[in-house]
Amino acid sequence: MELLNVAGLNWWAILVATAAAFVLGGIWYGPVFGKAWMAAIGKTEDDLQPSPMPFIISFFTALLTCIVLAMLIGGLGIATLGGGMAMGALVGVGFIATAMASDTAFCGWGMRLFLIQSGYRVVYSIIMGGVLGVWP
Repeated sequence: MELLNVAGLNWWAILVATAAAFVLGGIWYGPVFGKAWMAAIGKTEDDLQPSPMPFIISFFTALLTCIVLAMLIGGLGIATLGGGMAMGALVGVGFIATAMASDTAFCGWGMRLFLIQSGYRVVYSIIMGGVLGVWP
């Protein structure tokens, strides 16, 4: 099945798209929503213990998301910015945000945290899709 062909993926595009998502995370959880995110999780900067592990895990989860998105985009023959961004939006909203909404409902995280967390992943899925769409 062509959809599962990882050998034909553009690994440079995947790495660039993953790096873009990681950079977005620094901006998203820094100057844009950093204070609101910390308030939503009930922590202050002093409460956060410096550790590379969350960054490592975040990078690899973004990488896996990007690989799957590349497989979908390649398997469907999408080769445009708009098509890639649309597929990213479908994955971000249809899979990631919906799963996070269920987690939010059961864990009682609150709407603010849900919007910050899922918003980041939807936006990074759109960015990834755009990169993968124009760089098949």
